[in-house]
Amino acid sequence: MLNKSYYNTILCLTFSPCGNYLIVGDIYGKITVFHLYRFMNPNVNASSQNLSCSNSFTVQEDVQINSLLSTEHYLVVGVVGEIFGYDWKVVKNNKDAKVSWKVELPNSNDLFNKAEINCVINKEGVLYVGCGDNKIYVINLEGGRILRTLSGHSDYVHSLFNMGDELASGGEDGVVNIWDIRSKTVCNKIEPYKNDEIARPNLGKWIGTVCINDDWLLCGGGPKLSLWHFRSLTPSTVFPLDDQGIYFGEIVNDKVLAGGRADHFYNMVFNGDIVSKIPTSCVSVFSAVHQEEPYRALCIAGSSPKIDICSNFNYKDQVLVVT
Repeated sequence: MLNKSYYNTILCLTFSPCGNYLIVGDIYGKITVFHLYRFMNPNVNASSQNLSCSNSFTVQEDVQINSLLSTEHYLVVGVVGEIFGYDWKVVKNNKDAKVSWKVELPNSNDLFNKAEINCVINKEGVLYVGCGDNKIYVINLEGGRILRTLSGHSDYVHSLFNMGDELASGGEDGVVNIWDIRSKTVCNKIEPYKNDEIARPNLGKWIGTVCINDDWLLCGGGPKLSLWHFRSLTPSTVFPLDDQGIYFGEIVNDKVLAGGRADHFYNMVFNGDIVSKIPTSCVSVFSAVHQEEPYRALCIAGSSPKIDICSNFNYKDQVLVVT
């Protein structure tokens, strides 16, 4: 029998609030914790022992971890139909980590119809949860109570991004919704698959990633990765990437980071010029996280047990392996 890790896929990454730990969630229900000091500090020899994880534990056996979120006090883990909260002390140190709290999402009492928790974001103690039942659940982090449900997609919700009082969501239905979270309504939307310059009918209309700031909206998936003027919702740049689907895209200062089913992870400027192409260890990138302090790091993972580590966002320095 082959080792499971040979087939391992990493769907999500996050940093701890202090930035000292990288947290990894895989398709077999396991959380792996790496101490960044061991491989980002130039004074530490990069031996195999130093590159090994500092802790690991199983959330649920053979139930894939679809999303991770770091809050001040908890690691929030989204699986299928449930969201778990773990105190950071047990995440860092306990191989038999006990759940501090959990939230069960509504379902039809059929185990096979439970919704996947595809994405979770936190706004001032309120969780917004994008799910496989086409809905966004709004949950009070303090008490775990579902405050309301936002219904604006006709298929899976894959990506969420918040800026101020606006929430962007992207889904399998090919729609990017812009929500006013004060009125709980959709105030604008775009459908990139209807634009001939952006559409890729052979890959489908699904939106795998969405990101917004004051000026721009970034989205991609089956349609090409594209940058839109946020207020007018007109396309500005269609990025010339060699990919077969985009799962990650983010605006970082004056750059755009993106990855998906491609041989490279891309660092670009707004006009579409490519600053760097980082070769990836996986066929498809599903998650990437970055930070400036206390260690400058970009971590990239996907359809492989390997995690690519970049200290300057332009080339790969190291590779970690989840076993």
